[in-house]
Amino acid sequence: MIGISIAGFDPSGGAGIISDMKTFSSLGIHGTGVITALTAQNPLKVFSLQPIATDYIEEQIDSIFDGYGKDISYGKTGMLYSEEIVKIVAKKIKEYDLKIVVDPVMVASAGDDLSKSEIAKSLKKYLLPHSLLVTPNIHEAELLSGIKIATENDAIAAAEKIGKICDVVITGGHLEGINTIDIDGKLDILKKDLIKTENTHGSGCTFSAAIVAFMVKNHDMMTSIKKSFDYVEIAIKHGRYGTLNPSYDILK
Repeated sequence: MIGISIAGFDPSGGAGIISDMKTFSSLGIHGTGVITALTAQNPLKVFSLQPIATDYIEEQIDSIFDGYGKDISYGKTGMLYSEEIVKIVAKKIKEYDLKIVVDPVMVASAGDDLSKSEIAKSLKKYLLPHSLLVTPNIHEAELLSGIKIATENDAIAAAEKIGKICDVVITGGHLEGINTIDIDGKLDILKKDLIKTENTHGSGCTFSAAIVAFMVKNHDMMTSIKKSFDYVEIAIKHGRYGTLNPSYDILK
């Protein structure tokens, strides 16, 4: 069983490709990874970002599918950094008929005029229409929907708007644990108790990677989402640096 992550590299190991590989591994999935950007960061601060050339991103994807193509059906994206990267990733996803979960990490490059809102527009135009699911947090959902989210009703309105493009889970870590799910036009609210901890760095990466892992293991989308919320809860409770140790055998 194989999954793929197309995302940025966090050298602290808490988020990005490293987090995704830990999650895949702990759930019994062989992880393959395509790096879209290098970062210098730790859980407290991002120092700098360096995007990878689009032709090299394309070559990474092609090399993985050349070796494992027949065995990869599901994957996820993380930080895609620029419109050019969004477009090339969307192109390859369509080419390889990949079922994708989008973690819409939006980062503006230093000294560039590319804004987070423009990344949101690129995701909605090029990637989300070809995706299974998008998993924004409250702030990312505001950018994708254009709706300010302060209440549960706001989150519902945003989910319904985003849901017209693709299925969506708006995670509720910044909304009192209220998670808003819109699958095939059906709305669900899943409330989770918030945990008082600083071990949340990379929780969005872990959540989306877990969804992919559970779908690789033939669970349906809603079951995968619910299992992934449980997985992240345990990961946050037991992780020392914001992510679950891959040797922690849970929810197989």
